Amino acid sequence: MATRASRPLGVVTRGTTNPNRLRRVDNWIVETYADVLRAAPDPLVVDLGYGATPVTAVELRARLAAGVRADVRVVGLEIDPVRVADAQPAADPPGLTFARGGFELAGHRPALVRAFNVLRQYDESEVAGAWATITTGLAPGGLLVEGTCDELGRLGGWVLLDATGPRSLTLAARLATLDSPAELAERLPKALIHRNVPGEPIHDLIRALDDAWRAAASYAPFGPRQRWLHTVAAVRAQGWPILNHPRRWRLGELTLPWPTIAPTQPRPTPR
Repeated sequence: MATRASRPLGVVTRGTTNPNRLRRVDNWIVETYADVLRAAPDPLVVDLGYGATPVTAVELRARLAAGVRADVRVVGLEIDPVRVADAQPAADPPGLTFARGGFELAGHRPALVRAFNVLRQYDESEVAGAWATITTGLAPGGLLVEGTCDELGRLGGWVLLDATGPRSLTLAARLATLDSPAELAERLPKALIHRNVPGEPIHDLIRALDDAWRAAASYAPFGPRQRWLHTVAAVRAQGWPILNHPRRWRLGELTLPWPTIAPTQPRPTPR
């Protein structure tokens, strides 16, 4: 149950959204961390900063209800009261509701928070504080999935966090439209997007993927999926500890432990 919270923490985002923009991360949540929601005494999920329209919150509720548990509850939180009012026609209580709130989660204690394209407009120095505020508000054992994607959801990257901090990074692409893994650098989460520079692990990873993609060019006639599978396998053979199963690779994904790609240099000058 939500408690009375102070004013929402954060700033209003641009609000850009599109149907199916977050399909990749939603399907990843259903496939990879459904057990967290199935085991939760209260299967509450917060869609933080859903944007100018409620479509991604509606889709999240539908995917979780179909793939995880029918009694899941999704609360869409937005700082902008106009967006909250505009979303009310899409509400379907108790499964889907909308309210005003920010990083403080409006007093809710969710088992899962999805925050996408929210921190992109913040400075990198603000990311750790936002993460800490959100994860402090999670239910015991709860998770935060924070990241970014392009407008159509073809490229994306997200960090999985729990109360102890970041656990992993996942990169995902629509392989049919992927020209090069280097494109993934454009949609890294805010904590990493300015770290794609020599000397940083994420730069080394993107370069390794790009080199392996070029080396796998002979598989291109068999389709982008085969080329990607050989790319990821080659990168793992180099020693990168890719976590997920090849079944997820086939979907254009790869996941690595956070320490593998965590920033190592002093924070760059904001830009």
